Amino acid sequence: RMFHDDELEESEKFYVGQPRVLLLIYALYNTLVARSEMVCYFVIILNHMISASMITLVLPILIFLWAMLSVPRPSKRFWMTAIVYTEVAIVIKYFFQFGFFPWNKHVDYTKDKPYHPPNIIGIEKKEGYVHYDLVQLLALFFHRSILKCHGLWDEDEKGDSSSNKEDTDDELSLTGGRRDSSASLKSVNLAASVESIHVHFPEQQTAIRRKSSSSISQLSHRSSFSSHRSKRGKCYIFKNINHATLSIYFLQCKLCVIKSHCGLCCFRTLQVYVPIRQFFYNLIHPDYSAVTDVYVLMFLADTVDFIIIVFGFWAFGKHSAAADITSSLSEDQVPEAFLVMVLIQFGTMVVDRALYLKKTVMGKVIFQVILVFGIHFWMFFILPGVTERKFSQNTVAQLWYFVKCVYFGLSAYQIRCGYPTRVLGNFLTKSYNYVNLFLFQGFRLVPFLTELRAVMDWVWTDTTLSLSSWICVEDIYAHIFILKCWRESEKRYPQPRGQKKKKVVKYGMGGMIIVLLICIVWFPLLFMSLIKSVAGITNKPLDVSITITLGGYQPIFTMSAQQNQLKSLDPNEFNEFLRSYRGNTAALQFLEGYAREDITRADLEGNSNSLWTISPPSRNKMIQGLLDFDADFTLKYKNMKYLISLFFSRTLEEVYPYYIKAPSDSLAKPIKQLLKDCKWENITVSLVKNTSEEWWVLNQLGKRHKTPHESLELFIFSDKVSPPSLGFLAGYGIMGLYASVVLVIGKFVREFFSGISHSIMFEELPNVDRILKLCTDIFLVRETGELELEEDLYAKLIFLYRSPETMIKWTREKT
Repeated sequence: RMFHDDELEESEKFYVGQPRVLLLIYALYNTLVARSEMVCYFVIILNHMISASMITLVLPILIFLWAMLSVPRPSKRFWMTAIVYTEVAIVIKYFFQFGFFPWNKHVDYTKDKPYHPPNIIGIEKKEGYVHYDLVQLLALFFHRSILKCHGLWDEDEKGDSSSNKEDTDDELSLTGGRRDSSASLKSVNLAASVESIHVHFPEQQTAIRRKSSSSISQLSHRSSFSSHRSKRGKCYIFKNINHATLSIYFLQCKLCVIKSHCGLCCFRTLQVYVPIRQFFYNLIHPDYSAVTDVYVLMFLADTVDFIIIVFGFWAFGKHSAAADITSSLSEDQVPEAFLVMVLIQFGTMVVDRALYLKKTVMGKVIFQVILVFGIHFWMFFILPGVTERKFSQNTVAQLWYFVKCVYFGLSAYQIRCGYPTRVLGNFLTKSYNYVNLFLFQGFRLVPFLTELRAVMDWVWTDTTLSLSSWICVEDIYAHIFILKCWRESEKRYPQPRGQKKKKVVKYGMGGMIIVLLICIVWFPLLFMSLIKSVAGITNKPLDVSITITLGGYQPIFTMSAQQNQLKSLDPNEFNEFLRSYRGNTAALQFLEGYAREDITRADLEGNSNSLWTISPPSRNKMIQGLLDFDADFTLKYKNMKYLISLFFSRTLEEVYPYYIKAPSDSLAKPIKQLLKDCKWENITVSLVKNTSEEWWVLNQLGKRHKTPHESLELFIFSDKVSPPSLGFLAGYGIMGLYASVVLVIGKFVREFFSGISHSIMFEELPNVDRILKLCTDIFLVRETGELELEEDLYAKLIFLYRSPETMIKWTREKT
């Protein structure tokens, strides 16, 4: 060992010997210390999500447009701004908690109003008004202590003082490498001239300079300066004449201060404008950059937001009653809030993809600024008015905003590091294993996603290929990648020659396919059986109406039962009901499909609720029809016809269906299995006259619950209905599901099993490394701008697929 210390060795042994729980706590604390700035960002965003006011809005915007864009880390000025701003916010909130302010006298009335001015500003009176601000201040002080412990708190001031000692008054020196945000926001020398603007670089350059699309900041010829600079071993070169022009404007405005007040205003404006411009200029045109690619993570964050919108669209609209998107779409209703949110989210994803393909950092910065201000303005000023509730009371909107903040952080990190120089293939095709294989195939199964990605890549990538040729290359690359994954799996799990397949493989893969095919074939029957028995909802009747008509004349009896007249059976009545059919196999088989809550007993008044207002000629004609013994007379009962022969008497035998089945998709029907000897019940009919008024009175003879007055009793058996979320699928019925689901899936399965022979020459390739390298070479020369070579390689790829002999030579195993 080069260095040995007994105390350090004993300390290491001591910590290793600690319990695992304590070691886990140490590790978590070290993680917290290493990412203390992320803790501060999280607390600030959480405070803003809970408070949702203008006071807390400032710091999140500064995080996404200043702190996360600073290189290599946020400056002391930002952290001091955050600390002082938090302290001032706490004092302001405390001051406005006193009751003598007019808006604090009616807090209960105004606390839920989103556009109440104190609620918007954040000075409303409430319990725990400062809890999250104190936690935020504690996190900021914790991060400040961490920076001080590592000597990073005052590094900006040290860098400024050292640069002032080295540089003369007529020179503006940018310290080595890419300067941090504080230097770019503070160091502007007012006495600089055009000839003295230069950039200082260290002798050893370890980073790679990124190629910028805007070449106004490219380096010019090397210059030799004074001897004291050469002794320091530093090289100075000219850079960016625009900075010198701004410095001259600065000097001119400084001279104008003496002459006019307008010059003073211009000078103060430039004092604010120039550092901000310098900050974003250094961000877009860095001297060094650690190129990274986090587009996949940004895409995943946008996808999560898209899913939140789809399943929580009701939270972005005025009314939240329809909380199920499937039920709304099944009724052919597209909510406006859902449509607007989906289009905006999808539009931002398309723009983000375009910026990624064009690799323009300036466009990404502009898009970031617009998106940060636009999202915050919409979420905290427009959305509360649309939904008529505060943002802090909208959980779905809070979740959407938090995921969007994750996207903003990733986007800022992408801007700070710069876009990658080369974008080759899909991110899922970087490795050749089962995980990448199945994820890539799942990616290709998403409707229109592969096509949309291919067209967007063609639009925003420099290429000489036509759209059809581009899609052809993408399809070949996807096919070769899948074959490469299968060949790699065969190498990892080789199958010895002449040995039969293992039972694990046969029963694992084959058994899974058998179960899947059986499930598809019997899916409609299983689905329709379980949808109502397991997940079905009881469909109790709300109104039971009876209408009796003789021979098409004026109805003689109308009555309805509602509310208290519709009663459910208690457990004793239900058990007695079941015992009454003991020994009746048909009845018991029917009753197995119904539970106690599915049976409703309706008690109908025997007196008709409408007068019999038949005209005299129709009355006489009806009497003549009843007196004709040779004719049949029809009695209509709820759209069911019964023939009564011979004559009309006061007792109608076997005409009243005591038990009614109420299906969910058709008219009510009598239940013959529950009637004794399949005979309907008898009822008595009588006509009551009162001066000039007449009405009919009916009474059932064989009632289960005896009543002293005339009445009718009816048992309704209601079928269960499917849940609203699955109603659109259950509405097709068994035959509809077979026609729309099973046959369509069967067609794709049949193509998979029957079209193998036509693709043998493209599927059975022993070694696809050369073809895969040819595809990646096409991507590479396209990124480097060698478009003629791209055409040649594409022609070579097409010739390879047109020539089976050449394909055989290219795909042979290496010997």
